[in-house]
Amino acid sequence: MESVLYNIYCDESCHLPFDHSNIMVLGAISCPEAKKRNVYEDLRKIKHNHGIDSKVELKWTKVSQSKIALFEDIIEYFFRTKDLCFRAIVVKNKQALDHEKYNSNDYNIWYYKMYYLLLDKFCDPYNKYRIFIDVKDTLGGPRIAKLHEVLCNNKYDFMNDIILNISQIDSSRADLMQLTDLLIGALSFYHRGLYANPSSSISKKRIVQKLVDRYGPALDFGTPLNKKRFNLFIWTPRSGE
Repeated sequence: MESVLYNIYCDESCHLPFDHSNIMVLGAISCPEAKKRNVYEDLRKIKHNHGIDSKVELKWTKVSQSKIALFEDIIEYFFRTKDLCFRAIVVKNKQALDHEKYNSNDYNIWYYKMYYLLLDKFCDPYNKYRIFIDVKDTLGGPRIAKLHEVLCNNKYDFMNDIILNISQIDSSRADLMQLTDLLIGALSFYHRGLYANPSSSISKKRIVQKLVDRYGPALDFGTPLNKKRFNLFIWTPRSGE
Protein backbone atom coordinates (compact mmCIF):
# COMPACT_ATOMS: atom_id res chain seq x y z
CA MET A 1 0.00 0.00 0.00
CA GLU A 2 1.41 3.36 -1.03
CA SER A 3 2.10 5.77 1.82
CA VAL A 4 0.22 9.06 2.11
CA LEU A 5 1.80 12.38 3.05
CA TYR A 6 -0.12 14.17 5.83
CA ASN A 7 0.24 17.66 7.23
CA ILE A 8 -0.46 17.98 10.95
CA TYR A 9 -1.32 21.37 12.47
CA CYS A 10 -0.88 21.73 16.25
CA ASP A 11 -1.94 24.34 18.77
CA GLU A 12 -2.44 24.68 22.51
CA SER A 13 -4.72 26.35 25.02
CA CYS A 14 -3.84 27.41 28.58
CA HIS A 15 -0.28 26.16 28.08
CA LEU A 16 1.54 28.68 30.27
CA PRO A 17 2.64 27.57 33.77
CA PHE A 18 1.06 30.51 35.62
CA ASP A 19 -2.02 31.34 33.55
CA HIS A 20 -4.57 30.79 36.37
CA SER A 21 -5.87 27.63 34.70
CA ASN A 22 -5.55 24.09 36.03
CA ILE A 23 -6.31 22.72 32.56
CA MET A 24 -4.14 22.54 29.45
CA VAL A 25 -5.26 21.35 26.02
CA LEU A 26 -2.98 20.34 23.17
CA GLY A 27 -4.62 19.54 19.86
CA ALA A 28 -3.78 18.66 16.27
CA ILE A 29 -5.58 18.26 12.96
CA SER A 30 -4.22 16.05 10.19
CA CYS A 31 -5.00 16.52 6.50
CA PRO A 32 -3.61 14.69 3.47
CA GLU A 33 -1.26 17.01 1.61
CA ALA A 34 -3.13 16.21 -1.61
CA LYS A 35 -6.39 17.50 -0.06
CA LYS A 36 -4.99 20.60 1.63
CA ARG A 37 -5.68 23.04 -1.20
CA ASN A 38 -9.32 21.96 -1.42
CA VAL A 39 -9.78 22.25 2.34
CA TYR A 40 -8.24 25.71 2.44
CA GLU A 41 -10.45 26.83 -0.44
CA ASP A 42 -13.52 25.47 1.37
CA LEU A 43 -12.66 27.24 4.63
CA ARG A 44 -12.02 30.52 2.84
CA LYS A 45 -15.28 30.14 0.94
CA ILE A 46 -17.11 29.82 4.25
CA LYS A 47 -15.48 33.06 5.41
CA HIS A 48 -16.45 34.76 2.14
CA ASN A 49 -20.06 33.57 2.47
CA HIS A 50 -20.21 35.34 5.84
CA GLY A 51 -18.65 38.54 4.53
CA ILE A 52 -15.24 37.85 6.13
CA ASP A 53 -11.99 38.42 4.27
CA SER A 54 -10.17 35.13 3.62
CA LYS A 55 -7.06 36.48 5.35
CA VAL A 56 -8.86 37.15 8.64
CA GLU A 57 -7.64 34.76 11.32
CA LEU A 58 -10.37 32.74 13.00
CA LYS A 59 -9.66 31.94 16.65
CA TRP A 60 -11.63 30.77 19.65
CA THR A 61 -11.18 34.17 21.27
CA LYS A 62 -13.06 35.73 18.35
CA VAL A 63 -16.22 33.66 18.80
CA SER A 64 -19.02 36.18 19.36
CA GLN A 65 -22.73 36.55 18.83
CA SER A 66 -22.20 38.63 15.69
CA LYS A 67 -20.10 35.84 14.11
CA ILE A 68 -21.78 32.79 15.61
CA ALA A 69 -23.17 31.54 12.28
CA LEU A 70 -19.69 31.66 10.74
CA PHE A 71 -18.14 29.60 13.53
CA GLU A 72 -21.01 27.12 13.52
CA ASP A 73 -20.48 26.58 9.78
CA ILE A 74 -16.74 26.04 10.38
CA ILE A 75 -17.47 23.39 13.03
CA GLU A 76 -20.03 21.68 10.78
CA TYR A 77 -17.44 21.65 8.00
CA PHE A 78 -15.08 19.72 10.26
CA PHE A 79 -17.82 17.24 11.16
CA ARG A 80 -18.57 16.38 7.53
CA THR A 81 -15.04 16.45 6.07
CA LYS A 82 -13.69 12.92 6.41
CA ASP A 83 -10.19 13.89 5.30
CA LEU A 84 -9.71 15.84 8.54
CA CYS A 85 -8.80 14.00 11.75
CA PHE A 86 -8.45 15.61 15.15
CA ARG A 87 -6.61 14.45 18.27
CA ALA A 88 -6.30 16.28 21.57
CA ILE A 89 -4.89 15.79 25.05
CA VAL A 90 -6.71 17.43 27.94
CA VAL A 91 -4.38 17.79 30.91
CA LYS A 92 -6.15 17.86 34.27
CA ASN A 93 -4.73 19.33 37.47
CA LYS A 94 -1.78 21.07 35.79
CA GLN A 95 -0.84 22.90 38.98
CA ALA A 96 -0.16 19.62 40.83
CA LEU A 97 2.84 18.74 38.64
CA ASP A 98 6.19 18.26 40.37
CA HIS A 99 8.58 19.66 37.76
CA GLU A 100 11.55 19.64 40.12
CA LYS A 101 11.27 15.87 40.60
CA TYR A 102 10.23 14.74 37.14
CA ASN A 103 11.24 17.46 34.65
CA SER A 104 14.58 18.87 35.88
CA ASN A 105 12.63 21.80 37.29
CA ASP A 106 11.80 22.85 33.73
CA TYR A 107 8.13 23.27 32.78
CA ASN A 108 9.02 23.20 29.09
CA ILE A 109 10.38 19.65 29.34
CA TRP A 110 6.98 18.49 30.53
CA TYR A 111 5.24 20.63 27.91
CA TYR A 112 7.06 18.84 25.08
CA LYS A 113 6.48 15.46 26.75
CA MET A 114 2.80 16.21 26.31
CA TYR A 115 3.40 17.08 22.68
CA TYR A 116 5.09 13.70 22.29
CA LEU A 117 2.02 11.95 23.72
CA LEU A 118 -0.19 13.95 21.37
CA LEU A 119 1.76 13.22 18.21
CA ASP A 120 3.22 9.74 18.70
CA LYS A 121 -0.20 8.07 18.50
CA PHE A 122 -1.23 10.35 15.63
CA CYS A 123 1.56 9.20 13.31
CA ASP A 124 1.54 5.63 12.06
CA PRO A 125 4.67 4.08 10.50
CA TYR A 126 3.02 3.47 7.12
CA ASN A 127 2.61 7.11 6.09
CA LYS A 128 4.64 10.31 6.03
CA TYR A 129 4.11 13.46 8.06
CA ARG A 130 5.01 17.11 8.14
CA ILE A 131 4.15 18.67 11.48
CA PHE A 132 3.48 22.36 12.07
CA ILE A 133 3.35 23.84 15.58
CA ASP A 134 2.10 27.33 16.37
CA VAL A 135 4.90 29.66 17.38
CA LYS A 136 5.13 29.57 21.19
CA ASP A 137 8.20 31.72 21.72
CA THR A 138 11.59 32.43 20.18
CA LEU A 139 13.23 29.61 22.16
CA GLY A 140 11.17 26.74 20.73
CA GLY A 141 13.61 25.69 18.00
CA PRO A 142 15.88 23.36 20.02
CA ARG A 143 12.92 21.81 21.85
CA ILE A 144 11.13 21.16 18.55
CA ALA A 145 14.28 19.55 17.15
CA LYS A 146 14.44 17.27 20.21
CA LEU A 147 10.74 16.43 19.88
CA HIS A 148 11.35 15.47 16.25
CA GLU A 149 14.29 13.28 17.26
CA VAL A 150 12.37 11.44 19.98
CA LEU A 151 9.30 10.87 17.79
CA CYS A 152 11.46 9.48 15.01
CA ASN A 153 13.53 7.26 17.32
CA ASN A 154 10.39 5.70 18.79
CA LYS A 155 9.37 4.62 15.28
CA TYR A 156 12.91 3.56 14.25
CA ASP A 157 12.69 6.38 11.74
CA PHE A 158 16.38 7.24 11.85
CA MET A 159 16.39 8.71 8.32
CA ASN A 160 13.30 10.88 8.87
CA ASP A 161 11.36 8.91 6.28
CA ILE A 162 8.14 8.91 8.34
CA ILE A 163 8.19 12.20 10.21
CA LEU A 164 9.84 14.39 7.62
CA ASN A 165 10.08 17.53 9.73
CA ILE A 166 8.55 19.61 12.51
CA SER A 167 8.50 23.36 12.13
CA GLN A 168 6.97 26.40 13.80
CA ILE A 169 4.61 28.63 11.85
CA ASP A 170 2.36 31.58 12.55
CA SER A 171 -1.25 30.42 12.85
CA SER A 172 -2.40 33.42 10.78
CA ARG A 173 -0.84 31.66 7.77
CA ALA A 174 -2.61 28.34 8.27
CA ASP A 175 -6.39 27.97 8.10
CA LEU A 176 -6.23 24.44 9.50
CA MET A 177 -4.27 25.62 12.51
CA GLN A 178 -7.05 28.13 13.09
CA LEU A 179 -9.56 25.28 13.02
CA THR A 180 -7.38 23.44 15.55
CA ASP A 181 -7.46 26.56 17.74
CA LEU A 182 -11.25 26.63 17.56
CA LEU A 183 -11.62 22.98 18.61
CA ILE A 184 -9.13 23.11 21.48
CA GLY A 185 -10.61 26.40 22.63
CA ALA A 186 -13.99 24.71 22.89
CA LEU A 187 -12.49 21.77 24.81
CA SER A 188 -10.70 24.12 27.18
CA PHE A 189 -13.91 26.10 27.75
CA TYR A 190 -15.72 22.85 28.55
CA HIS A 191 -13.12 21.41 30.91
CA ARG A 192 -12.54 24.66 32.76
CA GLY A 193 -16.20 24.53 33.79
CA LEU A 194 -17.19 27.57 31.75
CA TYR A 195 -19.75 25.65 29.68
CA ALA A 196 -21.74 24.98 32.86
CA ASN A 197 -21.39 28.54 34.14
CA PRO A 198 -24.61 30.55 33.61
CA SER A 199 -22.65 33.77 33.14
CA SER A 200 -20.37 32.44 30.39
CA SER A 201 -20.53 33.54 26.76
CA ILE A 202 -23.72 32.27 25.12
CA SER A 203 -22.10 32.16 21.69
CA LYS A 204 -19.17 30.04 22.94
CA LYS A 205 -21.63 27.73 24.68
CA ARG A 206 -23.37 27.21 21.33
CA ILE A 207 -20.12 26.06 19.75
CA VAL A 208 -19.36 23.71 22.65
CA GLN A 209 -22.91 22.39 22.47
CA LYS A 210 -22.21 21.11 18.98
CA LEU A 211 -19.36 18.99 20.36
CA VAL A 212 -21.51 17.83 23.28
CA ASP A 213 -24.32 16.80 20.92
CA ARG A 214 -21.95 14.88 18.68
CA TYR A 215 -19.46 13.29 21.09
CA GLY A 216 -21.31 13.24 24.42
CA PRO A 217 -19.49 11.41 27.26
CA ALA A 218 -16.27 11.23 25.22
CA LEU A 219 -15.64 14.86 26.15
CA ASP A 220 -15.38 13.82 29.81
CA PHE A 221 -13.78 10.39 29.55
CA GLY A 222 -11.89 10.41 26.27
CA THR A 223 -12.16 8.07 23.30
CA PRO A 224 -10.62 4.70 22.37
CA LEU A 225 -7.32 5.07 20.54
CA ASN A 226 -8.82 3.62 17.35
CA LYS A 227 -11.25 6.53 17.00
CA LYS A 228 -9.47 8.43 14.27
CA ARG A 229 -11.78 11.28 13.28
CA PHE A 230 -12.09 12.70 16.80
CA ASN A 231 -9.64 11.27 19.29
CA LEU A 232 -9.43 12.57 22.84
CA PHE A 233 -7.11 11.57 25.69
CA ILE A 234 -7.76 12.83 29.22
CA TRP A 235 -4.44 12.96 31.10
CA THR A 236 -4.27 13.31 34.88
CA PRO A 237 -0.85 13.29 36.58
CA ARG A 238 -0.04 10.56 39.06
CA SER A 239 0.98 11.87 42.47
CA GLY A 240 3.03 14.90 41.46
CA GLU A 241 4.24 13.52 38.12
